[in-house]
Amino acid sequence: MKPIKIATAQFENKSGDKTYNLNVIRQLAGDASKAGAQVIAFHECSITGYTFARHLSREQLLEVAEPIPDGPSIHALQDIAAEHDIVVLAGLFEKDADDKMYKAYVCVDKNGLVAKYRKLHPFINPNLTPGDQYVIFDLLGWKCGILICYDNNIIENVRATKLLGADIIFMPHVTMCTPSTRPGAGFVDPQLWHNRQADPTTLRQEFDGLKGRAWLMKWLPARAYDNAVYAVFSNPIGMDDDQLKNGCSMLLDPFGDIIAECRKLDNDFVIATFTPEKLQQAGGHRYIQARRPELYGDIIGHDHVSEQRVVWL
Repeated sequence: MKPIKIATAQFENKSGDKTYNLNVIRQLAGDASKAGAQVIAFHECSITGYTFARHLSREQLLEVAEPIPDGPSIHALQDIAAEHDIVVLAGLFEKDADDKMYKAYVCVDKNGLVAKYRKLHPFINPNLTPGDQYVIFDLLGWKCGILICYDNNIIENVRATKLLGADIIFMPHVTMCTPSTRPGAGFVDPQLWHNRQADPTTLRQEFDGLKGRAWLMKWLPARAYDNAVYAVFSNPIGMDDDQLKNGCSMLLDPFGDIIAECRKLDNDFVIATFTPEKLQQAGGHRYIQARRPELYGDIIGHDHVSEQRVVWL
């Protein structure tokens, strides 16, 4: 494997406005390519918008969803990839031939669809069907996986993706700044976003505190460290429907260190170089080699009925 330059982005999407969102994706992809990135990753449902979907009926969501790979958004991503010579990862709602709907995330290059993943634990709309498989794909000589938002909260998903061969895990999110049972959680006042030019300090305190980044730091570096993977975290900034999101899209190496992070209170991207040497230098690689699955294989694989509760809903 050769070193690879990957960008992660953040931007304020518009609910249901694919044309606008794809134009922003096009602009950021072009800028990242000029800055040397070979790949750029965007957040969960970056093409369609996300939180507004909790209000949609089945018929309305079907209007928003698209077939993959034959829908217009995939063709648009292919055009963007070809125009700027960059691989693009982005999210949208998918519908299949039977009108089943999924939360999808795709990887697209100038030749078309490289990979598609369906969220295993969707919750934003009851008409969504959970995905039922992990996805591993080749990207410029690297093995990659995808886990969308809540999927990363179940640590078994991250370990399984690693054991299937992933060196890089793309982790698109729409997260943080929502109420929870944990101390310090809650919404952030949208007025702070609208007033960010005059008072960036108060907004940054909210974004970086326990409502936002401080919570992320409780677990995201550990996912990279424990599994000796590069983690590509992408999250929107600004208003997503009626909720304010804090961005802080970042790239983490297999040591669990943040090697690049978006810090603008605006649309932004950052780039980092991933080198293959770290994959085996990291402690997580040695710990994976030391595993004894005969002790816990039956425990982890024991029958269990999944129960998913999202407090803010």
